[in-house]
Amino acid sequence: MNKVFIAVLLATALAAIEGTIVATAIPSITADLSGVELISWIYSAYLLSAAIATIIFGKLADLFGRKKMIIIGISIFVVGSLLSGLAQSMIMLIVFRAIQGIGAGSILPITLTMVSEIFNTEKARAKGQGYIAMVWGVSGVIGPLIGGFLVDQLSWHYIFLLNVPFGLGSLLMIAKYYKESVTITKHKIDFLGAGLFVITTVALLLSIIEGSNTGIWNAPLQIICYIVVVIGGLLFIRTEKRASEPIIPLSLFKNKRLNVVNGLTFVIMSIVISVSVYIPIYGQSVIGHNATKAGLMIAPLSVMWTVSAIAIGSLVGKIANKTIIQIGTSFLVAGTAMLAFLQQDSSSIYVSISTALIGLGMGLIAPLLIITVQAAAKKDEMGISIGLNSFTNTFSQSVGAAMFGVIFNFITAKALRDLDKGEVQLNGALDRSIFSDADIATIKGIITDGSVAVYIGALVLAVIAFILAAMLQKKKPIQ
Repeated sequence: MNKVFIAVLLATALAAIEGTIVATAIPSITADLSGVELISWIYSAYLLSAAIATIIFGKLADLFGRKKMIIIGISIFVVGSLLSGLAQSMIMLIVFRAIQGIGAGSILPITLTMVSEIFNTEKARAKGQGYIAMVWGVSGVIGPLIGGFLVDQLSWHYIFLLNVPFGLGSLLMIAKYYKESVTITKHKIDFLGAGLFVITTVALLLSIIEGSNTGIWNAPLQIICYIVVVIGGLLFIRTEKRASEPIIPLSLFKNKRLNVVNGLTFVIMSIVISVSVYIPIYGQSVIGHNATKAGLMIAPLSVMWTVSAIAIGSLVGKIANKTIIQIGTSFLVAGTAMLAFLQQDSSSIYVSISTALIGLGMGLIAPLLIITVQAAAKKDEMGISIGLNSFTNTFSQSVGAAMFGVIFNFITAKALRDLDKGEVQLNGALDRSIFSDADIATIKGIITDGSVAVYIGALVLAVIAFILAAMLQKKKPIQ
């Protein structure tokens, strides 16, 4: 296998696994550093900076070359990981996680672009993207396992420090083996546009994250964020229209094919978030599993995602890409429909089959969306086109988590409060000296109703994905 591609897979693995490995360390981190009220920002700081970096680095890669920017991005990720592992307070960890997020956000769009350069034909690119998707799928399974092992045997610091040697290995391989031909020209960087994009995006994601964490959407901070988003967005559009080399060319939004792909990306990644967040809650609170068993209920999603992503290479060329994507969205509809019919006595097998169908669909869809972006984008806008898609991927996770959180809380919050017997933990740990068997059955019913409401929403999104897939324009494979 191409040595550069191995380095790309390694860099992708580092960014992918970071999204799941941290979850197992949260109890240890809070016990060591205190600051329980800041827990959500361990995730949010990473997510915010990663979302912004996907756009910025995608554009800079178009201007200054993939090699230079991927080396900078991996370096930032390694430094952020080292600092996170050495953090001595919650504030320090949050700041260092933001640095780590900048590096991770730069890795995703550039590695996806590099795959299009490493492989010459569409079929080969599909195989390459399949391996990239496989890395994400496998990371979803082994991330929590590695994290749990490191926390139990060593300490939470090592979940971050582990990235350092592997990051340096990827860095050295790319520096040595990746050969890129870059035409040296004078560029005018759109600093004003980049600044406005950062400010507007931070305000928007901050309002979404705070609203989903607190359930309050009209607090003074929220209102200020809304104002900044509106004013910043208008100024950003005006700036990009006038810039000679805009950070995000507005012409991208006139490309119907790219718009459909980004719409699909937004919808399907929101569905994945609904599974990742609420299946473990259902598993613990309703079925009665411990945290490990509840987490394994979503393992079929990652496994089938991996299997179908690997199979993509053999399907491309035999079946039209549009048809494969439509088949994938059909599996999403089937899986979310099953989850929308969850019952209080549904079995783990039923849930696992549902998540497996969703994973099967994701493995068929995700690699081909990137192939479609590559086919639809102009060569000199490849990096920013993939960067915009990567931003949509990350942004959808924030919006999806907030949207499903509102749905779940709307159904469950008041009903649980009306029990008037104390706080109900969503991990199934209920004090039987306070809650009777009848109360516990009622609580399980309420949480089931909340989960069903979430998956009815996910089913709606899956149907939208199916419609968007039908809107994709067919295009002859690029040889």
